[in-house]
Amino acid sequence: MKLEKRAPVVAMSVAFFLALTKFGVWLISWSVALLSSAMDSLLDTWVSIFNYFAIRFASEEADEEHNYWHWKIEWIAATIEWTIITLSGFYIVYEGINKILNPEPISHMSWTLWVMFISIIATTWLVYYLNYVYKKTNNLVIKGDSIHYKMDLYTNLAVIITLAIIYFVPSFSWVDWVVGLLIWLYIIHEAWDLIKDWINLLLDKALEEHDKVKEIIDSYVWNKKFDSYHCLKTRSWWSKDKFVEFHFVMDPKTTILEAHDLWDEIEEEIKKLDTSSVWHVVWHVDPYDDSKTNWCK
Repeated sequence: MKLEKRAPVVAMSVAFFLALTKFGVWLISWSVALLSSAMDSLLDTWVSIFNYFAIRFASEEADEEHNYWHWKIEWIAATIEWTIITLSGFYIVYEGINKILNPEPISHMSWTLWVMFISIIATTWLVYYLNYVYKKTNNLVIKGDSIHYKMDLYTNLAVIITLAIIYFVPSFSWVDWVVGLLIWLYIIHEAWDLIKDWINLLLDKALEEHDKVKEIIDSYVWNKKFDSYHCLKTRSWWSKDKFVEFHFVMDPKTTILEAHDLWDEIEEEIKKLDTSSVWHVVWHVDPYDDSKTNWCK
């Protein structure tokens, strides 16, 4: 199994073990903060499963039915992830409200603290491992998973601080459900940022370098290398592949070789904007300006 495919399997195994452990201790402690953390670990398990299949299918080459590869399968995984996070969040809110209306002291505090210490150690190792895999493979899905588990590490630290406060000051038991709700809100916030990124990718949002690409092409017009251009469009796929396409107008007497050499020159200038990405520059030569008959002016 390739390294980038093995990493989500390792992450899934660690997250599932932590989820089972936390749920087991929650059943005897009834800590809402611990329940939030257990839910988060369960979500992590699903996320890693989705990441595995996303990496597996997204890496498949183009075929007769899918001429542009299978990259957007990752967006489907992100949508399912967002749905799971939202639905599970309602359960955490329910438990928090129930805790307010029917307050109960947290029992077996020492067990709860121990499971959180184990969770921090395991998550720290997992973040280190995922960072190692990312450096080896440069796979951005793995990088996203690493950032996600780093967020979990901070969440686990918050739960331990909460439980420590209640352990030394039992009358502060209300801190438990408050932190539980705050953790969920934080998770929702992070998930919303993630889904916004995926939506932008699905809708083919223009590159950050769009204006710089335009400046490069403009410079060739100013230097009279060709008459004009139109239909400039840019987009990306998770920053690893960047696409540029445009039409440029040249003298009808220009040879194919001259047009090709000019395009090569422009493409090399565009690629210098970000040498770490794979650029796909597509061009179309027009013998006259047909922009008025096209949607892009």
